[in-house]
Amino acid sequence: VQLQASGGGLVQAGGSLRLSCSVSGRAFSSYDMGWFRQATGKERETVATIRWSGSSRYYADFVKGRFTISRDNAKSTVYLQMNSLKLEDTAVYYCAADADGRLIMPTRAFEYAYWGQGTQVTVSS
Repeated sequence: VQLQASGGGLVQAGGSLRLSCSVSGRAFSSYDMGWFRQATGKERETVATIRWSGSSRYYADFVKGRFTISRDNAKSTVYLQMNSLKLEDTAVYYCAADADGRLIMPTRAFEYAYWGQGTQVTVSS
């Protein structure tokens, strides 16, 4: 399973970005997917996750109402729409896939086995 994240960049506070993560592999439609981020000097944290079917989503409190995770199984791609960006959203954003077919959607980084290379998001004032 290979993941390729894109869409990061420099944006002013209050602006928007959409991250994309293209996934190769046998069965993207069976993978639970997640977006995570890591700011300089901080631990990696969960941003949002989405069930393989798209029927369930999880959002960290700090992005609720601002970010939206979605997926297009026909394109083997997961997205993260980020609106109302804040300075503290600056980080490297990673997408990840879980192919274990868990009964409950994983929401923690250690539960995801496959990771993309990360894309930098920088929010300026």
